[in-house]
Amino acid sequence: MAAATRRLIQRVSTTRLSTAGARRSYGGLPESNSKAPSSSSSQRLMELESKFSAHNYHPVPVVFSRGNGSTIWDPEGKKYIDFLAAYSAVNQGHCHPKIIKALQEQVEKLTLSSRAFYNDKFPVFAERLTNMFGYEMKMGCDNDATRGFGPLLPGNLKVDFGDADSLEKIFKEKGDKIAGFLFEPIQGEAGVVIPPEGYLKAVRDLCTKHNVLMIADEVQSGLARSGKMLACDWEEIRPDMVILGKALGGGVIPVSAVLADKDVMLHIKPGQHGSTFGGNPLASAVAMASLDVIEEEKLVERSASLGEELRIQLNEIKKQFPDHIKEVRGRGLFNAVEFDSESLSPVSAYDICLSLKERGVLAKPTHNTIVRLTPPLSISSDELREGSKALRDVLEVDLPNLQKINAGKTPVSHLTECDRCGRSLYA
Repeated sequence: MAAATRRLIQRVSTTRLSTAGARRSYGGLPESNSKAPSSSSSQRLMELESKFSAHNYHPVPVVFSRGNGSTIWDPEGKKYIDFLAAYSAVNQGHCHPKIIKALQEQVEKLTLSSRAFYNDKFPVFAERLTNMFGYEMKMGCDNDATRGFGPLLPGNLKVDFGDADSLEKIFKEKGDKIAGFLFEPIQGEAGVVIPPEGYLKAVRDLCTKHNVLMIADEVQSGLARSGKMLACDWEEIRPDMVILGKALGGGVIPVSAVLADKDVMLHIKPGQHGSTFGGNPLASAVAMASLDVIEEEKLVERSASLGEELRIQLNEIKKQFPDHIKEVRGRGLFNAVEFDSESLSPVSAYDICLSLKERGVLAKPTHNTIVRLTPPLSISSDELREGSKALRDVLEVDLPNLQKINAGKTPVSHLTECDRCGRSLYA
């Protein structure tokens, strides 16, 4: 029995909040004075995770020990600039003091009521969020909300992103049987793919014409990431439903929400949907603080301005290495660099990220030729320049050496969210 129990254990995580014996850093956050013991070295921790945890992403080999704003430290004290922001979950910056304070204050009062009862935080959060985005109702979820929703049911169609003509064809042929069109206004895992101008408006018109719900997945693109509060705002369209997550929890606690009007939401009757952790007061308090930070620190405007700076820098690098860089694209601080596969070969985007890591910059590839650059919106202009310089140095200094070392090898392919989809494209 003990052996069976050990095999079932996939992951053990502990969280500790402590201020004793610590010195203050940016934002009044505690900064440890002690060095990590050898048993907690980066190498040892990576070995433990590999041994006792099921596979997840293919991680860049760096261990996060502490974070503050856009800065990360590993157990050995090495400092890095974060250019991923936990896939946009840390838009406000790591351990933002206002969000941490909201967490600490609420955790001492009440953490969970379940939806069997009311609590004094969720109703206030629901009103705040719906008013903020102009919807009538919201449904709050915890991080277990999708558990059990698989395998995917038949009857799902997939259409090329950005192709309004193909979407119109589907609607004409099957519109009376289609309940909703689910899309990302800017595709994240696909490599920060921006639709053609006018696409979102065309989708809005088609959905209205054929009585199909327009459902925008703003989990990664929303909450100031793209230089607008929602990426749909780039074309000033209003979806029937909006899905939010990631940065709604400020990088502190998983929080997600679905926004819609009453004619959609009230189709779910009391008792038809339940969530033990949904709408809990701790998540609600953290989410309200996360929204406060976005508004008070003007992260929408900051993302738009800094995004322009970053793309100017990246396009200068593209001019210097036109054979290697195929495209620089993005909106706000939601950006990607796509490399030419033939010019890069046998090196992959993952190898580029490994070299960036050695130069103190943390980024993550998507597919074999794209590096995503999505730092916390709290990042400074100086840190953006450091990141751009690191990329330039990788292409100028590291890439030729990597190509020699990897000569004759085939770049290792790693599954992405898109690769795992498994559904056939509608034809």
